Amino acid sequence: MARESKTQRIDRTANIIATLRKTFPNARTALNYSSPLELLVATILSAQCTDKRVNIVTKDLFRKYRTPEDYAKARQATLENQIRSTGFYRNKAKSIRESCAKILADFDGKVPRTMDEMLALPGVARKTANVVLGSAFGVNEGIAVDTHVKRLAGRLRLSRHKLPHKIERDLMDLAPRKDWAMFSHLLIWHGRTYCTARKPNCTDCPVSDLCPSAGEV
Repeated sequence: MARESKTQRIDRTANIIATLRKTFPNARTALNYSSPLELLVATILSAQCTDKRVNIVTKDLFRKYRTPEDYAKARQATLENQIRSTGFYRNKAKSIRESCAKILADFDGKVPRTMDEMLALPGVARKTANVVLGSAFGVNEGIAVDTHVKRLAGRLRLSRHKLPHKIERDLMDLAPRKDWAMFSHLLIWHGRTYCTARKPNCTDCPVSDLCPSAGEV
């Protein structure tokens, strides 16, 4: 594929999004949740852990902890033991407890709805904030960059960067704001289904004609 102008790359991104929307009409986060608080906790637990494992852990966790008070008052050791199988359980338990304490102290017991406020929560970075804002509130403040999004942004040549915050900025420049949250979901679903890390299925890929790397990986 010849060198693209930014306008051409924007057009190609729009076509990628349109095609993936048709391919994955039910794309959403794979984390199970029924409230913004549950999604916040699940997303914190998902760091360096599979969504499948997180969903197993939160099935029991969400029965026991229903409010920010429940988490804030939990003993550190108890919560650590309950989330141990997600890995990095000490830091995750600390982040959950301290985030919920701040939600109680500063946000009237409700998960905040802005990026700045989300980033004020202990242990919450842009990826977690984007997931919660986009999926729980429908707020498009950015694009959540996980391993799938990072890999596909490179293969689709939508970003040449390796750092998540730089990849996010490139994707935000290319995709319409209204599509930011969904774009992340679509890339994740595509990355799990066709454009896998080990062996991408370029033959059956629905966006192979829009991908400069098709057949090269």
